[in-house]
Amino acid sequence: MNKPTSASTAEHIRTLARTFHVSYTEGPNDRLAHHISRLAGDVVELDEIEQLLIGLQRAKHITRREMIQLQARYLHEAKP
Repeated sequence: MNKPTSASTAEHIRTLARTFHVSYTEGPNDRLAHHISRLAGDVVELDEIEQLLIGLQRAKHITRREMIQLQARYLHEAKP
């Protein structure tokens, strides 16, 4: 995985998804996790980029560690 520049993490993730023809599809475990979080009083809504990261990791185009690093970098850039 190439290291994206700080201002381009979202675009890097989109490019990876386009290159590998990956998208996010919600599965039964995703729905269960959503309901458990909701019942616990936590609101967790993944945006398009975070969903693409999950799709890339599930398709084994990035490792779990790479997914977490990219998500952390993306969220850091998205801070107001």
